[in-house]
Amino acid sequence: MPCGEDWLSHPLGIVQGFFAQNGVNPDWEKKVIEYFKEKLKENNAPKWVPSLNEVPLHYLKPNSFVKFRCMIQDMFDPEFYMGVYETVNRNTKARVLHFGKYRDVAECGPQQEVDLNSPRTTTLERQTFYCVPVPGESTWVKEAYVNANQARVSPSTSYTPSRHKRSYEDDEDMDLQPNKQKDQHAGARQAGSVGGLQWCGEPKRLETEASTGQQLNFLNLSSPFDLNFPLPGEKGPACLVKVYEDWDCFKVNDVLELYGVLSVDPVLSILNNDERDASSLLDPMECTDTAEEQRVHSPPASLVPRIHVVLAQKLQHINPLLPACLNKEESKTFVSGFMSELSPVRAELLGFLTHALLGDSLAAEYLILHLISTVYTRRDVLPLGKFTVNLSGCPRNSTFTEHLYRIIQHLVPASFRLQMTIENMNHLKFIPHKDYTANRLVSGLLQLPSNTSLVIDETLLEQGQLDTPGVHNVTALSNLITWQKVDYDFSYHQMEFPCNINVFITSEGRSLLPADCRIHLQPQLVPPNMEEYTDSLLSAVLPSLLNKFRIYLTLLRFLDYSISDEITKAVEDDFVEMRKSDPQSITADDLHQLLIVARFLSLSAGQTTLSRERWLRAKQLESLRRTRLQQQKCVNGNEL
Repeated sequence: MPCGEDWLSHPLGIVQGFFAQNGVNPDWEKKVIEYFKEKLKENNAPKWVPSLNEVPLHYLKPNSFVKFRCMIQDMFDPEFYMGVYETVNRNTKARVLHFGKYRDVAECGPQQEVDLNSPRTTTLERQTFYCVPVPGESTWVKEAYVNANQARVSPSTSYTPSRHKRSYEDDEDMDLQPNKQKDQHAGARQAGSVGGLQWCGEPKRLETEASTGQQLNFLNLSSPFDLNFPLPGEKGPACLVKVYEDWDCFKVNDVLELYGVLSVDPVLSILNNDERDASSLLDPMECTDTAEEQRVHSPPASLVPRIHVVLAQKLQHINPLLPACLNKEESKTFVSGFMSELSPVRAELLGFLTHALLGDSLAAEYLILHLISTVYTRRDVLPLGKFTVNLSGCPRNSTFTEHLYRIIQHLVPASFRLQMTIENMNHLKFIPHKDYTANRLVSGLLQLPSNTSLVIDETLLEQGQLDTPGVHNVTALSNLITWQKVDYDFSYHQMEFPCNINVFITSEGRSLLPADCRIHLQPQLVPPNMEEYTDSLLSAVLPSLLNKFRIYLTLLRFLDYSISDEITKAVEDDFVEMRKSDPQSITADDLHQLLIVARFLSLSAGQTTLSRERWLRAKQLESLRRTRLQQQKCVNGNEL
């Protein structure tokens, strides 16, 4: 095994060691992955890996080992690269074999050039994902990851590459004619394609990306590059992620934690320009990529860095206070320890949310159930476990929802507040759509990862006219709530993307949108200043208790749940009796609602099976909620 190399600063040196030992034997690739897996199992090793989420790009050393917490926003077409290639020394004719994996640009020493006709050259395939930071990630999540990270970094301006590099000025002096070489540059650059590979015959480096004519110079763009974040106001780097193994396991909107080699080589931008100019000399019919597609798929590395993935895992959640994978044996101690103190945490959380809801404890009960709800399975097209709550009775045009959302932001790992005004509904892009010119998926507000809390503020809705896009947006929200799916627009057809989004609607009267449960707010107090009230509420709760709330709301989503045969029979008998006493108002939908409330009520108490006691409590809560709605109906006779 290679030793003496700094695996964080020089991961490619580690890879080179395994490649040199094993040659073209493919076992070297498995050994590389195992090596880094073992390194990351060492004490707190993941905390020493610099993260693109926390560390500015200019502080990171090119070709260093980094990590990135992200969502797959788009998947580009697979690309070919030179997995193994051979260089020949122009003077001694000595031949050296190199690996192309984990690189954008092939490495050549002085006096060396790539032998593109070598029988030992192998062409392999890799997949490219366009990844963005997790949309709507809460500030407390970001801060917790920053505080946990122990990576030592400094600005990389002092970094001096050990390899020989041709300067940008030299590049400007060269001809771009594909078949003409300058005498003063032995083996000067050529541009063209060989066996589908994009290459530059300049002896110092060879680009290993293979899509012909894919590059474009960004130095003179008339408009800034759109990073394609789903939500407005998002910050952080977008990355082109090169995946070499098991890419079929991942899909759009998955949240990943990636470990890999950072590629921000400035030469990529130079090559972009050169290849654009060179491709203009080719037959236009052979250049299938549009300028817009080149712009999107090959942005400058300084703006959209590349990560060559060594290890990737799908994240169950992004809560930094919990173990990343709750199913592992080592996580069970944490889970059982927390479950033993669940009861007081629930009681404290109920009191905290009661204050947030102006003294309404019944609404606080339903908010807890909503926050731990999740789609646990799908039966045909029906998502089971969704629990959209409509909180009606909210003050119109007030800041109540804004400050309630602040509370929710402090509790959940990812969230977004949609202000449902006529202007927003008519002008915002909700549905992701395929841009065939740029060959990319253009994001929309509803391109969100699982377990995001979406708070829809309907109290801001005024009278006005919804135009066609507005109607489509309302339909998209209704489909999201009812079916937990978003139909992405591919122009000629729609593609269904299942999702698992917790939707919470605040409104003055009954919401225009469908909801699984509606509860009418009954404030017990009216603060003269909502901002001051919320500030005092947040400052009064201890940080340690707030962290317990956060663990509680994340952990309970992942608990298994079952109903015994005995309780099933008791529930059926109870439902029959309810139908006998009130056949008009008790329906099968009411039974389904009761079972959902009973499920999350049990889980909220840490119970993974339904008990008779929890069933009766669920019936009591539903009775109180219905009574309150009936009272409101009597007050406002026209309200349903």
